[in-house]
Amino acid sequence: MKTLDKHLFKALDNYPFNLLETIESLEYALSANNQNTLALCLLGRIYSEQLMDYETAKEYFSEAISINLHALDVYPYYIETLILNEDFNEAHRLIDFAMTIKGISKIEILKKKIWLLEVQREFKLAKKALKDFQLHLTDSYYNSFVEETKTRLNGKIKPKKKKNSKKEKSLN
Repeated sequence: MKTLDKHLFKALDNYPFNLLETIESLEYALSANNQNTLALCLLGRIYSEQLMDYETAKEYFSEAISINLHALDVYPYYIETLILNEDFNEAHRLIDFAMTIKGISKIEILKKKIWLLEVQREFKLAKKALKDFQLHLTDSYYNSFVEETKTRLNGKIKPKKKKNSKKEKSLN
């Protein structure tokens, strides 16, 4: 039987509101098991979200995945860090791989894909990914996300302007 690490739960409970307690609890958790993927993921999140040290965060996320490819919680945070660090090709590869993992939240991975495509100004591809996202939905929880994203993407896709005819130009 596996035992639950109370220090890890304390770190998760304290993050992000009490970073000192989070770090202290993580140190205890990692000293007991330096291959705890959830603790490594949280450490990666601290480096990414709080310290904006994306390279160090990537190391912790990568280490967690190398320990356990099925550390499902790591992938969304790792992808987000790759996007923030502008490692777009690596983010695309990780998204493609994550979508093949049984049990992963495909919805969360597809949200990251839409964001990545939007950051890369691939608005039409982002809209296509949004349609794929909608196919994976099984409840109405994400309806506002879909509508807001659709509106934002449509606003970024500039419609082609019709060329004015010579008559319209002469009237102006």
